[in-house]
Amino acid sequence: MGIESLLIMLVIGAIAGWLAGRIVEGYGFGVLGNIVVGIVGAFIAGLILPRIGFSVGGGLFSAIIHSTLGAVILLVLIRLVKRA
Repeated sequence: MGIESLLIMLVIGAIAGWLAGRIVEGYGFGVLGNIVVGIVGAFIAGLILPRIGFSVGGGLFSAIIHSTLGAVILLVLIRLVKRA
């Protein structure tokens, strides 16, 4: 993985984490936390979404959508665990 790929992954993770924090109210983790949530969300989305047949397409915009959906799933799971 080149430095460009790493930077793009961090930017997509930051955007996805920020969007997920806005969608799931009350779960903003700061810049680094949002990047982590976005990257973990992208991983979750990569595992779950293809299995249920959800695909947006290719490109930067679809990567942000997939990562955001995965990050929202992650934040909802965190919320459920904190309530238990």
